Amino acid sequence: MTKVPAADATLRVLSLLSRQRSPLPAARIASELDLPRSTTYDLLTVLVEHGYVLHLPQERRYAIGPAAYEVAAGYARHAPLARVGRGVVERLVDATGESGHLASLSGSDVLYIVEERARGRTSLVSDIGVRLPAHLTATGRAMLAQLTPAQLRTLYPGRQELLRRTDAPSPTTPRQLRELLQQVRTDGVAWESGEVTDGFRSVAAAVLDQAGWPLAAVALTWESSRSEEDRGSLLAERVREAADEIARVVSGRRPG
Repeated sequence: MTKVPAADATLRVLSLLSRQRSPLPAARIASELDLPRSTTYDLLTVLVEHGYVLHLPQERRYAIGPAAYEVAAGYARHAPLARVGRGVVERLVDATGESGHLASLSGSDVLYIVEERARGRTSLVSDIGVRLPAHLTATGRAMLAQLTPAQLRTLYPGRQELLRRTDAPSPTTPRQLRELLQQVRTDGVAWESGEVTDGFRSVAAAVLDQAGWPLAAVALTWESSRSEEDRGSLLAERVREAADEIARVVSGRRPG
């Protein structure tokens, strides 16, 4: 028997919620983990206060919160994701001749953890350790598209105006972003054209764990002047394959 039952129960609650694709009621959490209901509510209250769990009062349900993603991002920066991802991105760049990178989600930003510039290509803003607004980047959109509506509302509440970096068309409200993310889900990849840096285009695919949560996203970036429709489709397929390879090695997730 554990010497710290409250810590054990807290971690079990977080582990259970992290495996779900939809929020759970407290009663089910208590039942699944064989915890007293009063204890379950007390734990959930503390976790909500610290941002590790989201409470959806209208639905009377709970979901994993944004603070948990900060912990996941820290793991991603130091453990196998970056090491495995570096090799995959290097091979992707060699195969396509375009610059590639791997990023994780950190709140409403993306954090770049791998950057590989193709030979003869211009340096990009997406260097290792750089943060950019997730809603503007292909990697960010690929990951945001895998979150639940409740999680997106937490990251992008109300009718706030979203930041722009260039004059290229980009979502300026949470509603516009949600519409764009629906298209990402349909396409299976996310695109960005001139919204981060004028004259450059990117395509990205999410790296998903066994529960379908986004661990990271892998992307290719190239100059828009060299863009052709067939070329873009080929690069999109390559980033999907790279994302599946990283997911398979890191989490054991099968493609599809």
